[in-house]
Amino acid sequence: MSEINETKRLLTKKDLNRFFWQSQGFVSGFNYTKEEAPGFVFSMMPVIEKVYSNEEDKKKAYQRHTELFLTEARVSHLVLGITAAMEEQNALKKDEFDENSINAVKSALMGPLAGIGDSLYHGTLRPLAAGLAVSMIAASNYTSPLGSILFVLIMAGIGQTIRYLGIHKGYEKGFALVDMIQNSGLLQKITRYAGIVASIVIGGWVSAFVWVSTPLSFTSGETTIALQGILDGLMPNLLPLVTTLICYWLLKKKKVSPVWLILGVMVVGVILYALGIII
Repeated sequence: MSEINETKRLLTKKDLNRFFWQSQGFVSGFNYTKEEAPGFVFSMMPVIEKVYSNEEDKKKAYQRHTELFLTEARVSHLVLGITAAMEEQNALKKDEFDENSINAVKSALMGPLAGIGDSLYHGTLRPLAAGLAVSMIAASNYTSPLGSILFVLIMAGIGQTIRYLGIHKGYEKGFALVDMIQNSGLLQKITRYAGIVASIVIGGWVSAFVWVSTPLSFTSGETTIALQGILDGLMPNLLPLVTTLICYWLLKKKKVSPVWLILGVMVVGVILYALGIII
């Protein structure tokens, strides 16, 4: 793969930009037979049409990319960039290049990149962006659309940046870029520190958006002691924290469906409120 970085190029920056815009339809053809393969074929059209002049070679290239493909949609563009470089070299060195290696590389990259994309984009960035958006919406008493707009801008902006860099850097650097990401320890560091930030944000959500308190009290002589005051003395927002931890335990350990958990919280909440245990 390192040879790709040193040989003749057929694709210009203009071609790569066209490739990028074509790839916006990457997930539009998703199905449960070939997963993202239809989108992969559609995205590769500008590359295949540019690097191959022979119609038979074009047919082979299109057919090659109808094989099942599935990874995280944004980091998939790194595979698109690498694949473009390999198709280019196949066109330039037809007698020397093993065209079977193209699908082999695609298959090898699907799993590792899915882990990277899912953990960073969906597992870390989305909760952080949602936390900022929800905070802004709540601060405006649920009347301002700015929080929703911010969420869309963050997710779309970073998603598009990943797509753009994936195609350009994948084409320029090839497989070596994936090796660098996996072996340098950079991914582990990003995941670790992003996880710390996400935990802090989630802790803030519990304090700000989970409301549970109790009106229960007991009398000792002429003194009435509120149970909520005792709990606040032990730890402010103790009941919201306990409620959140119970929900987390049910989701993580008992594998309770989120839908059933929401319904259960509503039912239990109504019952406890009717009994005068919580407010």
